[in-house]
Amino acid sequence: MCMAYELYYWPTIQGRGEFIRLAMEEAGADYRDVARLPARQGQGVPAMLACLDGASVPHAAYAPPVLRDGDLLIGQTPNILLYLGRRLGLAPRAESGWLWLNQLQLTMADWLTEVHDTHHPLSMNQYYAEQKQAALLRSADFRETRLPKFLDYFTQVLLNSRGQYLVGSKLTYGDLSLFQMLAGLRYAFPQAMARLAPRYPALCALHDAVAARPNIARYLRSKRRIPFNEDGIFRHYPELDG
Repeated sequence: MCMAYELYYWPTIQGRGEFIRLAMEEAGADYRDVARLPARQGQGVPAMLACLDGASVPHAAYAPPVLRDGDLLIGQTPNILLYLGRRLGLAPRAESGWLWLNQLQLTMADWLTEVHDTHHPLSMNQYYAEQKQAALLRSADFRETRLPKFLDYFTQVLLNSRGQYLVGSKLTYGDLSLFQMLAGLRYAFPQAMARLAPRYPALCALHDAVAARPNIARYLRSKRRIPFNEDGIFRHYPELDG
């Protein structure tokens, strides 16, 4: 009998863990979101912190998310999705296909870091209010140059695939991750994204197609989907939206 996957991630934000949740929800995988469970019987945030303890875990991850599959612990979002992709039917079987998909996921990881840095451009150890002026400059550059550059890139990937999805004719975890990027950007930068939307109909269509998939639609309506908030990576500060 197969045991449920265990996901270790912060219990009050979507963050990087959401990319993994979306993949498992789409596939109907059996999983436990451990840190969101009561802190007893080896669950809750203490269990998440324990799996990061390098003194007791030989291959401990630097930070969550972490996935446990039996005795195997895997860190880093793209690495976890690389592992899950073919197991969940969300990645090509050919080596060239899953390497290309992983490359796209790594590009989204870079993009996500740039989103985070719009509100924390100087230090992780300072509050947003302490670096607000720098954030105004960083977010203006992000909206005007970096955001269109990423949107242009993924539009070209879709055009090159000659299909509805990033890699061939079948949905992969990359499409779920791109949906999450677009949904988060619409939350964080609603005015900027509304202005840009007419230039990117293919990306808008992909977002809507993913949101309409039965398992994803059910998940988005459920309490399992943590709302976007100002503790996560995608934060809506009106002054950063231009």
